Amino acid sequence: MNRRSLPVAAALATAAALLLTACGGGGDSKSKDSDKIAGADTGASKSASPSASASTAPGRPKIELPSDLSYTFQWPKTGDKDKDAVLSDGEQFIKATDLALVNQNPLDKAYRFYSEGEVSVATQKYVQEYVDDKMRMTGKFRFYGADVRVAKDGTATFVYCEDQGKAFDIHIKSQKIEKTSVTKNSYILYNTALRKNELGVWVTTKMISLRGNSKCQP
Repeated sequence: MNRRSLPVAAALATAAALLLTACGGGGDSKSKDSDKIAGADTGASKSASPSASASTAPGRPKIELPSDLSYTFQWPKTGDKDKDAVLSDGEQFIKATDLALVNQNPLDKAYRFYSEGEVSVATQKYVQEYVDDKMRMTGKFRFYGADVRVAKDGTATFVYCEDQGKAFDIHIKSQKIEKTSVTKNSYILYNTALRKNELGVWVTTKMISLRGNSKCQP
Protein backbone atom coordinates (compact mmCIF):
# COMPACT_ATOMS: atom_id res chain seq x y z
CA MET A 1 0.00 0.00 0.00
CA ASN A 2 1.06 3.62 -0.27
CA ARG A 3 2.19 5.45 2.80
CA ARG A 4 -0.57 6.03 5.32
CA SER A 5 -1.39 9.52 6.48
CA LEU A 6 -1.95 10.95 9.93
CA PRO A 7 -5.54 10.59 11.20
CA VAL A 8 -7.57 13.74 10.62
CA ALA A 9 -8.84 15.36 13.79
CA ALA A 10 -12.32 16.87 13.77
CA ALA A 11 -10.88 20.07 15.16
CA LEU A 12 -9.03 20.63 11.89
CA ALA A 13 -12.19 21.19 9.86
CA THR A 14 -12.16 24.96 10.30
CA ALA A 15 -8.44 25.16 9.57
CA ALA A 16 -8.99 23.13 6.42
CA ALA A 17 -11.51 25.61 5.09
CA LEU A 18 -9.16 28.52 5.77
CA LEU A 19 -6.06 26.90 4.30
CA LEU A 20 -7.80 25.60 1.20
CA THR A 21 -8.78 29.10 0.15
CA ALA A 22 -5.17 29.50 -0.94
CA CYS A 23 -5.03 26.40 -3.13
CA GLY A 24 -8.47 24.92 -3.93
CA GLY A 25 -10.29 21.83 -2.69
CA GLY A 26 -10.22 18.14 -3.47
CA GLY A 27 -11.20 14.64 -2.42
CA ASP A 28 -9.51 12.31 0.02
CA SER A 29 -9.27 8.54 0.10
CA LYS A 30 -9.30 6.13 3.01
CA SER A 31 -6.49 3.93 4.29
CA LYS A 32 -7.03 1.26 6.93
CA ASP A 33 -10.68 2.31 7.20
CA SER A 34 -10.00 5.84 8.45
CA ASP A 35 -9.49 9.29 6.96
CA LYS A 36 -5.88 10.37 7.08
CA ILE A 37 -3.42 13.27 7.11
CA ALA A 38 0.37 13.90 7.29
CA GLY A 39 3.78 13.93 5.51
CA ALA A 40 7.23 12.25 4.97
CA ASP A 41 10.23 11.01 2.81
CA THR A 42 13.91 9.91 2.99
CA GLY A 43 17.41 9.00 1.92
CA ALA A 44 19.85 10.31 -0.69
CA SER A 45 18.04 13.57 -1.02
CA LYS A 46 18.00 15.49 -4.30
CA SER A 47 16.80 18.52 -2.42
CA ALA A 48 16.56 22.06 -3.72
CA SER A 49 15.24 23.21 -0.37
CA PRO A 50 17.19 25.43 2.06
CA SER A 51 17.60 22.79 4.76
CA ALA A 52 21.35 22.32 5.19
CA SER A 53 22.14 25.24 7.52
CA ALA A 54 18.93 24.96 9.54
CA SER A 55 19.31 21.22 10.16
CA THR A 56 22.71 21.72 11.83
CA ALA A 57 21.61 24.61 14.06
CA PRO A 58 22.22 24.13 17.83
CA GLY A 59 19.52 22.16 19.64
CA ARG A 60 18.05 20.59 16.53
CA PRO A 61 17.84 16.77 16.57
CA LYS A 62 20.04 14.84 14.16
CA ILE A 63 17.91 13.08 11.55
CA GLU A 64 19.60 10.09 9.90
CA LEU A 65 17.47 7.78 7.78
CA PRO A 66 18.21 4.41 6.16
CA SER A 67 19.47 4.31 2.55
CA ASP A 68 16.26 2.65 1.31
CA LEU A 69 14.45 5.94 1.92
CA SER A 70 15.04 8.77 -0.52
CA TYR A 71 13.56 12.27 -0.76
CA THR A 72 13.36 14.84 -3.50
CA PHE A 73 12.20 18.28 -2.39
CA GLN A 74 11.41 20.39 -5.42
CA TRP A 75 10.82 23.62 -3.58
CA PRO A 76 13.65 26.09 -4.29
CA LYS A 77 14.72 28.96 -2.08
CA THR A 78 12.42 31.95 -2.20
CA GLY A 79 14.97 34.54 -1.14
CA ASP A 80 12.76 35.45 1.82
CA LYS A 81 14.35 34.50 5.14
CA ASP A 82 11.13 33.52 6.91
CA LYS A 83 9.66 31.62 3.96
CA ASP A 84 12.88 29.67 3.46
CA ALA A 85 12.91 28.83 7.18
CA VAL A 86 9.34 27.50 6.92
CA LEU A 87 10.36 25.32 3.94
CA SER A 88 13.38 24.03 5.82
CA ASP A 89 11.58 23.22 9.07
CA GLY A 90 8.65 21.73 7.18
CA GLU A 91 11.10 19.41 5.43
CA GLN A 92 12.66 18.44 8.75
CA PHE A 93 9.25 17.56 10.20
CA ILE A 94 8.54 15.28 7.24
CA LYS A 95 11.83 13.44 7.71
CA ALA A 96 11.48 13.38 11.49
CA THR A 97 8.14 11.61 11.18
CA ASP A 98 9.73 8.88 9.08
CA LEU A 99 12.57 8.64 11.60
CA ALA A 100 10.02 7.80 14.29
CA LEU A 101 8.75 4.97 12.07
CA VAL A 102 12.29 3.69 11.56
CA ASN A 103 12.97 3.88 15.29
CA GLN A 104 9.55 2.37 16.02
CA ASN A 105 9.11 5.02 18.68
CA PRO A 106 5.76 6.86 18.95
CA LEU A 107 7.43 9.43 21.23
CA ASP A 108 10.53 10.00 19.13
CA LYS A 109 12.01 13.39 20.02
CA ALA A 110 12.73 14.60 16.47
CA TYR A 111 9.12 14.94 15.23
CA ARG A 112 8.11 16.48 18.57
CA PHE A 113 10.81 19.12 18.07
CA TYR A 114 9.17 20.19 14.81
CA SER A 115 5.51 19.92 15.78
CA GLU A 116 3.14 20.71 18.62
CA GLY A 117 -0.49 20.50 19.66
CA GLU A 118 -2.89 18.59 17.41
CA VAL A 119 -0.21 17.61 14.90
CA SER A 120 2.12 16.22 17.55
CA VAL A 121 -0.71 14.14 19.05
CA ALA A 122 -1.84 12.92 15.62
CA THR A 123 1.75 11.99 14.70
CA GLN A 124 2.11 9.93 17.87
CA LYS A 125 -1.04 7.97 16.97
CA TYR A 126 0.14 7.60 13.38
CA VAL A 127 3.52 6.19 14.43
CA GLN A 128 1.87 3.92 17.01
CA GLU A 129 -0.23 2.38 14.23
CA TYR A 130 2.94 1.43 12.35
CA VAL A 131 4.58 0.13 15.53
CA ASP A 132 1.57 -2.05 16.26
CA ASP A 133 1.81 -3.50 12.74
CA LYS A 134 5.63 -3.76 12.94
CA MET A 135 5.96 -1.78 9.73
CA ARG A 136 7.61 1.40 8.46
CA MET A 137 8.03 3.21 5.13
CA THR A 138 10.44 2.49 2.27
CA GLY A 139 10.98 3.90 -1.21
CA LYS A 140 11.18 7.29 -2.87
CA PHE A 141 9.25 10.42 -1.98
CA ARG A 142 8.89 13.58 -4.03
CA PHE A 143 7.58 16.90 -2.74
CA TYR A 144 6.68 19.84 -4.97
CA GLY A 145 4.29 22.73 -5.58
CA ALA A 146 5.20 24.60 -2.39
CA ASP A 147 3.27 27.76 -1.46
CA VAL A 148 4.35 29.54 1.73
CA ARG A 149 2.63 32.55 3.27
CA VAL A 150 4.04 34.18 6.40
CA ALA A 151 2.00 36.51 8.62
CA LYS A 152 3.30 39.34 10.79
CA ASP A 153 2.15 37.56 13.96
CA GLY A 154 4.74 34.78 13.62
CA THR A 155 2.45 32.24 11.97
CA ALA A 156 2.53 30.77 8.48
CA THR A 157 0.62 28.53 6.09
CA PHE A 158 2.48 26.00 3.96
CA VAL A 159 0.77 24.14 1.12
CA TYR A 160 2.58 21.47 -0.88
CA CYS A 161 2.18 18.23 -2.85
CA GLU A 162 3.60 14.76 -2.29
CA ASP A 163 4.14 12.01 -4.87
CA GLN A 164 3.88 8.62 -3.13
CA GLY A 165 3.96 6.57 -6.34
CA LYS A 166 7.27 4.95 -5.38
CA ALA A 167 6.77 4.83 -1.60
CA PHE A 168 5.37 1.82 0.24
CA ASP A 169 4.89 0.16 3.61
CA ILE A 170 7.43 -2.52 4.50
CA HIS A 171 7.20 -5.28 7.13
CA ILE A 172 10.23 -4.86 9.38
CA LYS A 173 10.79 -8.54 10.20
CA SER A 174 10.14 -10.17 6.82
CA GLN A 175 11.16 -7.13 4.73
CA LYS A 176 8.09 -7.76 2.57
CA ILE A 177 7.05 -4.61 0.71
CA GLU A 178 3.36 -3.86 0.22
CA LYS A 179 3.54 -2.56 -3.35
CA THR A 180 0.57 -1.02 -5.15
CA SER A 181 -0.01 0.53 -8.55
CA VAL A 182 0.23 4.28 -9.09
CA THR A 183 -3.19 5.95 -9.15
CA LYS A 184 -4.50 9.47 -8.67
CA ASN A 185 -4.50 8.75 -4.93
CA SER A 186 -0.70 8.45 -5.02
CA TYR A 187 -0.64 12.25 -5.15
CA ILE A 188 -1.53 14.23 -2.04
CA LEU A 189 -2.09 17.89 -1.31
CA TYR A 190 -1.04 19.04 2.18
CA ASN A 191 -2.30 22.16 3.93
CA THR A 192 -0.35 23.02 7.05
CA ALA A 193 -0.22 25.78 9.63
CA LEU A 194 2.95 26.65 11.52
CA ARG A 195 4.15 29.08 14.14
CA LYS A 196 7.62 30.31 15.06
CA ASN A 197 8.33 29.15 18.61
CA GLU A 198 10.61 30.56 21.29
CA LEU A 199 13.61 28.68 19.82
CA GLY A 200 13.06 30.23 16.42
CA VAL A 201 11.81 26.94 14.98
CA TRP A 202 8.76 26.87 12.70
CA VAL A 203 6.70 24.10 14.27
CA THR A 204 3.76 22.51 12.45
CA THR A 205 0.56 22.97 14.45
CA LYS A 206 -2.18 21.90 12.03
CA MET A 207 -2.17 19.63 8.98
CA ILE A 208 -4.74 18.41 6.50
CA SER A 209 -4.20 16.10 3.53
CA LEU A 210 -6.32 15.72 0.42
CA ARG A 211 -5.44 12.51 -1.41
CA GLY A 212 -6.05 12.53 -5.16
CA ASN A 213 -6.36 16.32 -5.32
CA SER A 214 -6.22 17.70 -8.86
CA LYS A 215 -3.66 20.35 -7.89
CA CYS A 216 -1.03 17.62 -7.45
CA GLN A 217 -1.77 15.43 -10.48
CA PRO A 218 1.14 15.06 -12.97
